[in-house]
Amino acid sequence: MAQATVPDQMTAIAIKDDKGPASALHPVTLPTPTPGPGQILIRVEAAGVNRPDIAQRAGFYPPPPGAPQTMGLEVAGEVIVGAGRWQAGDRVCALLGGGGYAQYAVCDARHALPLPAGLSALEAAGLPETVFTVFANVFEHGALKAGETLMVHGATSGIGTTAIQMAKAAGARVIATARGADKARQALDLGADIAIDTTAQDFAEVALADGGCDVVLDMVGGDYFAKDLAALKTGGRIVFIAAQAGGKVDLNIGALMMKRAVVTGSTLRPRSADEKARLAAAVEATVWPWIAAGQLRPQIDSVFPLEQAADAHAALEAGGHLGKIMLKP
Repeated sequence: MAQATVPDQMTAIAIKDDKGPASALHPVTLPTPTPGPGQILIRVEAAGVNRPDIAQRAGFYPPPPGAPQTMGLEVAGEVIVGAGRWQAGDRVCALLGGGGYAQYAVCDARHALPLPAGLSALEAAGLPETVFTVFANVFEHGALKAGETLMVHGATSGIGTTAIQMAKAAGARVIATARGADKARQALDLGADIAIDTTAQDFAEVALADGGCDVVLDMVGGDYFAKDLAALKTGGRIVFIAAQAGGKVDLNIGALMMKRAVVTGSTLRPRSADEKARLAAAVEATVWPWIAAGQLRPQIDSVFPLEQAADAHAALEAGGHLGKIMLKP
């Protein structure tokens, strides 16, 4: 296939004064990136909007060395310049270190995965950041196994909707928590066995009445931690991926010892290129068959034109979404 003509410049999204509120996002014209050795150039058809993007916009989550300064951690589209296993014309979704809020993006060829059959580019663009995060934290650090019970906080978020479906595909039970009765019902519709409205119920009490949890996926932190620990079975694991309610918690060492509990957590973006490549291969081997079997499908809440990235961020911060908020160049 002949290589497509690549324009010298493209539209991307920048942050006025390098950090600020959602309204600080604005479209700019930048040079189209040139892939380096082992990298591919993707014509972006859709990009996912994620909480780490908000943290970067606020000045708290800088790009790793060598990554673009613009935001965007996941995209899907057409390979324009190939490398590794990819050729021009291939359709992929990819995990990025940054730069996805743009018409073109580059990434390590090892961090791209084939567009799953039956999914649109819009749907596939909502996979990499969430699926890699859930796989690494729930199945690797949390060591969730078939027959065990996972508690997922923030059940209607992009991470939450993905974690519910992946845990069920792996043969686990799921207890989901969300703020509000409507969100709790949505979690049940996605396959959760129990859904808890945290504005009306104590999630630790409900979980204990069900026998407790083996793994808790927590993006809240703050006062949720003590209840996470209380909800655990002996030998349970708590995995943190964010701390939206605060990063400092009170730890009862005695309770931790009695439960023989493990508390861990991780971030995805700062991992090495080799580690992300390892994760990509594991995700393709384990999760892509779940997608093919219809056990996992990205939940798309809303789609904004690239130029309206500020509105997309405002929508994510408002918190009323179910699943992913997306950008479309």
